[in-house]
Amino acid sequence: MSNWEPAYLKLLRSGELAERAKTAYQHLSDCDLCGRECHTDRHKKAGSCKTGIEAIVASHGPHHGEEEPLRGWRGSGTIFFSWCNLECQFCQNYDISHIGRGQVVSPEQIAAMMLELQASGCHNINFVSPSHVVAQILAATAIAAQAGLRLPLVYNSGGYDSPAALALLDGVIDIYMPDIKYADEHLAKKYSKIPNYPAVNQAAVKEMHRQTGDLSLDKKGVALRGLLVRHLVMPNGLAGTAKIARFLAQEISPNTYINVMGQYRPCYKASDYPKLDRMPTHQELQDARQAVQHAGLHRLDQRRASMIFFDR
Repeated sequence: MSNWEPAYLKLLRSGELAERAKTAYQHLSDCDLCGRECHTDRHKKAGSCKTGIEAIVASHGPHHGEEEPLRGWRGSGTIFFSWCNLECQFCQNYDISHIGRGQVVSPEQIAAMMLELQASGCHNINFVSPSHVVAQILAATAIAAQAGLRLPLVYNSGGYDSPAALALLDGVIDIYMPDIKYADEHLAKKYSKIPNYPAVNQAAVKEMHRQTGDLSLDKKGVALRGLLVRHLVMPNGLAGTAKIARFLAQEISPNTYINVMGQYRPCYKASDYPKLDRMPTHQELQDARQAVQHAGLHRLDQRRASMIFFDR
């Protein structure tokens, strides 16, 4: 892939990248830019994501704890957005996702962060919890690309993404990294307060794969384009790992790169839910990885669970 370039440059040259940003801001008047589709006029008040017209960023910087194809040897250039369109009762970063710690930023400031991360040597720009700030990300990308951004863009989401948002991101995002959290809609509603999660999530993952395909790497093993899935193993089999693995192998691709994450620990309000109030056992983690392999998936992230930190 010696002639590789990030997807968004084609849209930049045609002028469509800026138009996508304008269209996305129009969507905020009757917001359908995440899986909740709350139809709030976010120009006037915050949506169900607790975010209005301006994005809030908790932090940004090189991240060396991401999946190996993302972190490489210089780190993934993460931008952590505050608030979230999920309400996971066990969130490890609840101060960011539920309390909203961070600073209000303009698209110009986000663009400056992107260029700073590129200058520091990061392999990519990694938008963490981006589903509720798609418009702001598109506007920032147009500014940063015009100013010389040339890194792959990673869309690192909870997987509760809308068709409208993904249509706007088509040809912009190089690497999609969604969570697949639950196979059961009732458990998703109980523990993350979101309706119809499996249907919305699986439709989104299918579209992400249609846009970018299986994860492709350069000669040094760094990701350039494609789909990378995260799946958090939960205690008592609550995530439905085997069913999710079959979905990926049969309806997406057996070549799907998946990180079966073993770092769940009870945080935030997990103590209010007896089945959430413990870490998975070693046997549960082993069973989950075996279920993924048994389904036919063979591209598994090989890091030990103790070395991984969950971002959402």
